[in-house]
Parts: sequence; structure tokens; C-alpha cells
Amino acid sequence: MIRVNDQKKVKAHIPSVMEDPSAISIAKVYAKAFLGTIQESDKDSAIEEVSEFLNAVTTQFPDFGQILTSHSLNKDERLSLIDRAIAPHASELLTNFLRVLARHDRLELFEQIMSQVIKLRDTESGKKMVIVRSAFELTDETLTSIKQRLSDTLGFSPVLQTSIDQSVIGGLVIQVDDTVYDGSLRTRLKQLRGRLSNRSIHEIQSGRDRFSYPEGN
Repeated sequence: MIRVNDQKKVKAHIPSVMEDPSAISIAKVYAKAFLGTIQESDKDSAIEEVSEFLNAVTTQFPDFGQILTSHSLNKDERLSLIDRAIAPHASELLTNFLRVLARHDRLELFEQIMSQVIKLRDTESGKKMVIVRSAFELTDETLTSIKQRLSDTLGFSPVLQTSIDQSVIGGLVIQVDDTVYDGSLRTRLKQLRGRLSNRSIHEIQSGRDRFSYPEGN
């Protein structure tokens, strides 16, 4: 059973829009368009700038972020806010990206779009997101070991996203795309109970068969 964990921490609160399938589909379209406008050599630095801006408006200046992404302002007011408050301090790429989202009323998907941008970039670089859940925070040494085992087993460079889940009793739960590798003690006990139950049913049925068909008949 593969077991794992890593450096990227899951945010404590994920807005509902982050889990909306239609929002995810739209975010992927904008993410591909964003990466498509940037030269290969500039992609990592561009993603870093936009990610830093996103972190600023979600953690350092959440009130500004809420105003920017909410519908309290109309389209023209949003564009004006971007030009006045952001353009003088940001690159043309970031400013134009925000303007495009504002014109199409997609600023509320900004965080989701950047999540898709990072996933697409990781795929381009031969990396893949791996979600790891454990009952407690793992040490750096353990994380390094997990990454190496995943890389050797799955054949790609894993980008680990970790979270603490008190429902995981012992071991780890790892998700790669739609596949879940559950090595937790809770799951192993559940599987053991299932095997014991199946064995008991088989033995009961075998006993019934012996009584129904006595030897010699």
C-alpha cells in the first residue's frame, strides 16, 4: 500500500464555488487561455506573481478581495478599481488578466482559475497533484520519503497537498486523480470485518449444504 504527504497545505476553508463542477469547467477554460498567452520561459514567474497577488487579496487584504470579487460593484466600477488600485503596482499581464475576468464577470472564479493554472503547469512539467490525508502532521523526513516512493511507484513527480483529517486512524489516505489509496487503520479493520463476515457466511452455507445432501446420497 502506498503511503504519503507534502509541502502544500490545504486551506482551512474552501468556498463552495471551488467544488462546483460548472465553475471548475469554466476555470479550466480561462486557465488554458492564461497559459496560452505566456511564453514558456515566462510561465513560472507569471504564475508566481499572480499567486502572490491572490494570496495578498485572500489573506492580507481580504476586505479588498471581497470587494473585487463580489457583485457589490458593477462591471465598470470593477474595471476602474483595477486601473486605480492594481495597475500601478502590477505587471501588464496580471492587470490585463484581471480586466478580462472583470469584463466577463468571472472575478469570483479567480481563485479557482489559479488552482487550475497550477495543475496545468504541473502537468506540463511532468508533475501531478497528489492529495494526502493523515491524522497528524508528518515530518519533513517522512514527506521526503513519501515523495520518493510515489515517484518510484507511479512514474511522475508528485506535488503533495496535505491535510489533517482526524477520521484517519493510523496510516494515510492518498488520492491521485480519481484513484484513492486508503492505507488507514480504519479501512484495514473494515476490510478485515468484511472478510470475516464473508468467511462466516461461506461456512454457514457449507454447513447447510452438508445437512441438505448427506454423504452417500
